[in-house]
Amino acid sequence: MADDISVLVVDDSALMRNLISKMIEATDGLSVADTAMNGKFALQKLEKHDPDVIVLDLEMPEMNGIEFLRERKKRGIRIPVIILSSIAEKGAAVTMEALGLGASDFVQKPSGSISFDISTVKERVSELLLAYGGKYRRFNKKVSAPDISAGIRPVTADKTTAFRKPGGVSLSTFASDLGITVSPSAQKITPVRSTGKIEVIAIGISTGGPEALRVVFSNLDPDLKVPILVVQHMPPGFTHEFAISLNKICPLDVKEAEEGDEVIPGRILIAQGDKHLEVVRNGVNIVANLSKSPQVSGHRPSADVLFASVAVVYTNHALGVIMTGMGKDGAHQLGNIYREGGLTIGQDENSAIVYGMPRVAYELGHVMEQVSLENMGKRISAIAKTSRL
Repeated sequence: MADDISVLVVDDSALMRNLISKMIEATDGLSVADTAMNGKFALQKLEKHDPDVIVLDLEMPEMNGIEFLRERKKRGIRIPVIILSSIAEKGAAVTMEALGLGASDFVQKPSGSISFDISTVKERVSELLLAYGGKYRRFNKKVSAPDISAGIRPVTADKTTAFRKPGGVSLSTFASDLGITVSPSAQKITPVRSTGKIEVIAIGISTGGPEALRVVFSNLDPDLKVPILVVQHMPPGFTHEFAISLNKICPLDVKEAEEGDEVIPGRILIAQGDKHLEVVRNGVNIVANLSKSPQVSGHRPSADVLFASVAVVYTNHALGVIMTGMGKDGAHQLGNIYREGGLTIGQDENSAIVYGMPRVAYELGHVMEQVSLENMGKRISAIAKTSRL
């Protein structure tokens, strides 16, 4: 249909092209623009069809996925790319290379390059195609696209809406270049203490995160002396290479969190896939604790788990950040950081690939400011340095 998000499927296997195409056509709001057997043919199909999003295999003859992404970048093509490849299972570094070259996100084929059970990843693939394809249509083609933020009603408050935070300090006026929106319902929470010096930053993020974190981390102040903890929903086996890839573009040290890692200034810890990340006190130190306890808010790692532990350990010395993602993980426990006297910010609707998690938090009154992705790194750095909004 004309209103559907159009998808270009690129895979060297005719069987896989057929299976993936059927999966896409079975999803409301998606349709297949065309298929291609490698990157070379994909470039030709782009000129003919101008799709909204691309599904890309990495292992292909003549021009593989990495080579296609390099050429895409060289030509300035902005159509988002979702990696769907078996190589992701045995080569996380290659997948991260693809993300570094501009791919938006990735999904593992469940069982090898010829995957007859591809339907097991239908929900995840469809979610990503709707999210990234929809965003591309809205901002590059000026065409409406379905809202997939889990059926949550849109925010209607405008950027000039004002409220007064505890202590009588007005938050009604913000610099326009920061892209900040004030939550009209944030006065519902009354912090139990005044905000202290910010000693930790906790970030919860999901769909759209790999791309967004690259933007945020590259814009952090090199002199930032506050530790950062991140929950990014990602499968096990990938977060180690993900941290390495982020470390290459971030002025601070980035690593995958390990049990007992000290939470120290200038270090960013990324939660391991399939393990919750919490902070605990160990004598005079604060360290990372990893666990395989049950999923929370449908996820492990869960942003809610991280935020809850940060609120307990750091009380009014924390900055909580909730960013792009489907669903509501992190939205509830972000409020505990606020109640303890910490500060909270969320990504705004225009810049979020999926305005789900930050929307729920905002409408609960748990987000004190909304900030664009472009300005998020600088805003985080400024708040951490001044300990105020």
